[in-house]
Amino acid sequence: MSEAMILFIDDEEHIRIANRQTLELAGFAVQTFDRAEAALTVLSAQRAGVVVCDIRLPGISGLELLQRVRAIDPELPVILISGHGDIEMAVGAIQDGADDFIEKPFAADRLVESVRRANEKRALMLENRRLRSELLDQSTPGPRLIGRAPGMQRLRAAIAQVADTNADILILGETGTGKEMVARMLHEQSRRHSRNFVAVNCGAVPEGMIESELFGHEAGAFTSAAEKRIGKFEHADGGTLFLDEIESMPVAAQVRLLRVLQERAVERLGSNKLIPLDLRVVAATKVDLRKGAAKGGFREDLYYRLNVVTIEIPPLRQRREDIPLLFHHFLLTARARYGREVPAPPAEQMSALLAHDWPGNVRELRNAAERCVLLGGDCPLDLQQLLKVEADAGGGDVRSTLPYMVECFERSLIEQALTTSKGSIKDSMLALGIPRKTLYDKMQKYGLDKSLFKDVSDANP
Repeated sequence: MSEAMILFIDDEEHIRIANRQTLELAGFAVQTFDRAEAALTVLSAQRAGVVVCDIRLPGISGLELLQRVRAIDPELPVILISGHGDIEMAVGAIQDGADDFIEKPFAADRLVESVRRANEKRALMLENRRLRSELLDQSTPGPRLIGRAPGMQRLRAAIAQVADTNADILILGETGTGKEMVARMLHEQSRRHSRNFVAVNCGAVPEGMIESELFGHEAGAFTSAAEKRIGKFEHADGGTLFLDEIESMPVAAQVRLLRVLQERAVERLGSNKLIPLDLRVVAATKVDLRKGAAKGGFREDLYYRLNVVTIEIPPLRQRREDIPLLFHHFLLTARARYGREVPAPPAEQMSALLAHDWPGNVRELRNAAERCVLLGGDCPLDLQQLLKVEADAGGGDVRSTLPYMVECFERSLIEQALTTSKGSIKDSMLALGIPRKTLYDKMQKYGLDKSLFKDVSDANP
């Protein structure tokens, strides 16, 4: 979203200068124009701010500009000014979609107040639009990354930027962060989505079988090769091959992999024929491959060949504000899977969830939610024990980030109340014991929209 900018349009220079100073003194960023045509070139549906325009202009009039702005975005506020206004013109302008109508001469605070109201309305509308888009992204079929933390927003943006390209991708992330989910999102958002997504865990395939598994073999290629086998590379032709735990691949297989990546062709074991391939390779690792290459455990040339584009997944401890949202999602999933109804965790148990470092990341959190359902709602984590473990480990991490932890906790309670009440402000304020204005202020602070919680039980199934 662009920075909020007030566009002020009037053909008289002294009026432009005076009102620009008025609005800037009130704290607004202002851009002035002497014609409506010039202002139209900078407008877009994503633009933040307000258009203030005189009705009588050379060329396109203010009323015509209003219609053109509404064609770009009917929710972009337009305030019309006229020295020749009357009741009929004012009513007509408002009916045509103008946000306000101001008659010259007007007091400075009349303009400032009108612009302030319209600007706040625009900011709220753009935020709601963003949240609706986020909810849609997180509710569509297929793999989803749940979370609003800045690191997750950057991750989703990176995926969207490179998904529909042919570039090979290297995914970096700790155990349990969701590397295969990111790989599937890259596949689902690409033009290859209708073809195979083939996943191979290099650490789970026995060393003596990995070359046959990946590259295939001809009948008789080795003692136990009774018939021809199509390898994973061929099976992924036209689609995506995901190589998880790439650091576990034996060096001999790394040599053959490098050749396939360079030539985009595969040669089955026991064959002299190259089979051309059209596929994308996405590799994932939980270790620093550059250090592995320096120690001789991973080929340096393969590292640089794989490292065309790198996507890094943040660990859960770096996005604690997403823990309540994720835990609630996993609770809903587990409830449906096991056919059990359990209440949302109470405040002290949510504190324990927020305080934990989650070395197993999202996978560990999901398992905790499933245990919570299976144990009838008892949180599988103990707050005091967790804090003792953190202190014994020498980390003042929980104490040193107290304000952050308090904000995460407060947000989680509000989200929980909104979820339970299905977006009802009245029920939420009663459950939280706070006035309506306080609830609205805190919802605005944390970017929460009540409409997102109306059918939350149906989202992210």
